[in-house]
Amino acid sequence: MDLQQLRCFVATAEELHFGRAAQRMNMLPSALGRFVRLLEEDLGTRLLTRTTRNVALTDDGVVLLKDARALLTQADALAVRFRTRSRKGATIIRVGAIDSAAAGLIPKLLKDFRKRRPDATIQLVEDKTIRLLPRLLTGRLDLAFVRPPKDANKRLEFLFLFFETAVVALPHHHRLASRKMVKVADLKNEPLIVPERRSRPHSHDLTMKLFAEAGLDARIAQIAEEKQTIVNLVSAGWGIAIVPSWTSRLASRGVRYVRLVASDMNKLPLAAAWSRGTRDPIRDDILKMLRADLAAYAKEA
Repeated sequence: MDLQQLRCFVATAEELHFGRAAQRMNMLPSALGRFVRLLEEDLGTRLLTRTTRNVALTDDGVVLLKDARALLTQADALAVRFRTRSRKGATIIRVGAIDSAAAGLIPKLLKDFRKRRPDATIQLVEDKTIRLLPRLLTGRLDLAFVRPPKDANKRLEFLFLFFETAVVALPHHHRLASRKMVKVADLKNEPLIVPERRSRPHSHDLTMKLFAEAGLDARIAQIAEEKQTIVNLVSAGWGIAIVPSWTSRLASRGVRYVRLVASDMNKLPLAAAWSRGTRDPIRDDILKMLRADLAAYAKEA
């Protein structure tokens, strides 16, 4: 039995739904279910009853839930105390970033920060939000730049940075490729290449919501996970894709990027995230820089 198993059990017991619990834990439902099964095997008892529609606690599950909550509260308090203690003199900060941040925000931020703190070493990890947030919770990362989830774990804090707009990636020979901008209505019946929702929910949902807002059905032709793969599929003529504007920097022959007419839904949020209740001088210096930049931008606007 380990803490991650207990966290997965508590989330499932409180939500009584594996999908919602997985979203709350920022992990895939299959991974969460595996942790719960391992906990049951370790304890030698069933904690949850599962049907195709319902999840319920067994008698043993009810008993464990109360004790597990108390144990996790103690473990979190202990972790915060020692993590803060061990980071007081640290000169290394471990930063995670999604591809959008790694391509746009991070290079400038790190350049400016090195001028401010030449003694600090920054270790950068690039990954998806769904994989970065658990690393913050376990202390393997000190700061991450992510798409903030709708139902974020309460042990995390977020600083909203900005919204990134989307563009349409089109094969260079496409009928719309010569335009300066397009509307979603112009994309009716176009085959779409979209990212897998489980790994990139914001990007996937953006396409679905834009089409729904326009009263259109999204015709999904292909699902791909990485942005470079999506762009390559567009180049090969598999379809078109709605992608973050930074994607236009990717080198790919035969692809044109066209602005999408502004919409309140045509936005992808980016935020800084860290573990609530922790202190880290280097991380706090970075956050101070970010807040100063946001304040300056607000004054200019």
